[in-house]
Amino acid sequence: MKPYKNPTTESIDAATAVCWLRRDLRLNDQAALYHALKENKQVACVFIFDTNILDKLEEKRDRRVEFIHQTLDQLQQQLEALGSSLLVFAGNPITIFQQLSPSAVYTNYDYEPYARQRDAAVKDILEKKGIAFKTYKDQVIFEKDEVIKDDGKPYTVFTPYSRKWKAALTPFYLKSYPTEKFFTSFRKMKPYPMPSLGDLGFEPAGLPFPERVIRQRLIAKYDQQRNFPAIEGTTKLSVHLRFGTVSIRQLARVARKHNETWLNELIWRDFYHMILWHFPQVETKAFKPVYDTIVWRNNEAEFAAWCAGRTGYPIVDAGMRELNTTGFMHNRVRMITASFLTKHLLIDWRWGEAYFAKKLLDFDLAANNGGWQWAASSGCDAAPYFRVFNPQLQTEKFDPKLEYIKKWVPELGTEAYPKPMVDHTLARHRVLKVYKKALG
Repeated sequence: MKPYKNPTTESIDAATAVCWLRRDLRLNDQAALYHALKENKQVACVFIFDTNILDKLEEKRDRRVEFIHQTLDQLQQQLEALGSSLLVFAGNPITIFQQLSPSAVYTNYDYEPYARQRDAAVKDILEKKGIAFKTYKDQVIFEKDEVIKDDGKPYTVFTPYSRKWKAALTPFYLKSYPTEKFFTSFRKMKPYPMPSLGDLGFEPAGLPFPERVIRQRLIAKYDQQRNFPAIEGTTKLSVHLRFGTVSIRQLARVARKHNETWLNELIWRDFYHMILWHFPQVETKAFKPVYDTIVWRNNEAEFAAWCAGRTGYPIVDAGMRELNTTGFMHNRVRMITASFLTKHLLIDWRWGEAYFAKKLLDFDLAANNGGWQWAASSGCDAAPYFRVFNPQLQTEKFDPKLEYIKKWVPELGTEAYPKPMVDHTLARHRVLKVYKKALG
């Protein structure tokens, strides 16, 4: 990372409240920003490129960093039009807040273990200085203990959770926060220069990002089209949900009106965030502890072939190549590739989860962890251990004309394409034997 001069501490004085942006990169319908603007005469929006996170990223063309940077540039333009500026810092958030003394700090909850530790440390620093640290719910409809069982315990099965989620949903939870009413509360200041991607130690890949467009006609047909990777059957809004460039409340209103299956996808997202909140150990361990006794093969050469899309199973290879090229993979194919790694190759789900975490544009710890543990049968409400996706049957069902496969595996049918690295029947027998032994 090149030396970048952070905004001066004088740019945020004791008369200025801070809205700390994280997974909520928008000015409209944003909970923390609404409360900050409503309660204060001067509000400055702050974003911190957290070097605790950036320093772990190996790929210097990380498209998530590029997406955030591009989004912040758009926010800067919006704030400039309002006579204000975005203040962008780079460094350790704890160190930065040790140096700042605003009147108060407003931000939205983040449910990941690292974020919880970071926020607790920042809150402690601020409170010692007599500064309030105010947090709000923004990236989910229901959080923490808002949807729990009658005995007060968290749900660990999706269907009853979703039923109670829907029963609890009233118009109140879908209301937008009218931030625009209070835009005059943004602190007037000259535009402050933002760091370039190069300043942060990254460079642009130059590839387009999914549009921030809510296509209601597509959503209306989502239940009919969502499983076919060759067609435009999904919204590709996941990256916008991940970084909060769209409001979950707006999407839930659209889902409720147009398609219950799509609404269920949003509920799954809430469900996995709730699981991560109540069971933070799932970040590194199986939700069902007995699954940590599985003896994985963890063959590094086979893992490398899976990563590169060279397994000899066309639907798996197509998915991995799509991921490597675009940062996106169709959800049906995510399940197939994850099942193949864990069940056919008997490679630890954590290896696959970590690879997806590096490559996915929409990487979200809660959803990624939940999806991988589902595929490996180790998670809550997961696929049963004896369910082993047959890639050929999945292909016949969801890509019968091989349109998706041929797009990503053009050498299919030639000598350049590898033979299958493992026989499906043998792999199935092997994984069932290993799982049965571990599960007793």
